[in-house]
Amino acid sequence: MQGVIAAVPTPVDSGMKPLKAPFLEHCKWALENGCDGLNILGSTGEANSFDVGSRSQVMAWAAEAVPHTKLMVGTGTPSLAETIGLTIKADDLGYPVALVLPPYYYKPLSNLGLKAWYLALHEALGERSIQIYFYNFPQMTGLTLPVEMIAELALNLPDRFTGIKDSSGDLAYCRAIVAAAPFLKVFPSSETALQTAGDDGFAGCISASVNVTAPLAAQVWADRAKPSETVCTEIARQRGLIAGPALIPTIKYLVAERSGNLQWQRVLPPFVALDAKTGQDLHQELDRSASDL
Repeated sequence: MQGVIAAVPTPVDSGMKPLKAPFLEHCKWALENGCDGLNILGSTGEANSFDVGSRSQVMAWAAEAVPHTKLMVGTGTPSLAETIGLTIKADDLGYPVALVLPPYYYKPLSNLGLKAWYLALHEALGERSIQIYFYNFPQMTGLTLPVEMIAELALNLPDRFTGIKDSSGDLAYCRAIVAAAPFLKVFPSSETALQTAGDDGFAGCISASVNVTAPLAAQVWADRAKPSETVCTEIARQRGLIAGPALIPTIKYLVAERSGNLQWQRVLPPFVALDAKTGQDLHQELDRSASDL
């Protein structure tokens, strides 16, 4: 698993249940337009707003339609039992990687307790082959995964703990993980990091905005030894337009525009769908950027 990974959104119907056809259509589009893989049911996929049954259903849809080598899935919840159950389900479906948030409800959380939680997940998986990627997202979880703990678990259990997605936006943190555990696959959450990925030792990016910028991000990843300044600048421009507090409603609006399927505009509470004027202005600005490239 490396390269440009899309953190794909999840379309829902009027009853707030996942929709299969538009979900798989977008997965196919992403893989055909520059993505090397897909992260199903991460934060962009609104995973923590779904029940276990809905998550299991979406996992099964992707596993049936997408080559398993191109898939990873978010299975982390504050409940250790639910996290174990979802990760076992992912392994049963053939997912090679589970992306696992820390148990973010009880704080402050000691490093010893955090390590014990991940070890309990590992032990519950037994001889199953599914790999675990840490998921560092302090803006949402209220805690930062310690570099030392990540490196220790990866060193002692290298077949289980094999990577990390960092959504903090702190590239110095990502570089510190590379330095402490060079064998670990480190994925920042923005495609702007691809510009220096070759020098930094990053494995690629796992990003929400590559649901839109995938063709450009693929160019930078392919040419990462000497990426085009023009393309990198345009990626930063588009990412700047898309990212922000309304990232998920924005991504879903833009996928709706691309696909022509307005069902994509629905979001799960507490998110609020993008209003028409904001969406239209954004779409026009992105179109202008692309035409100027």
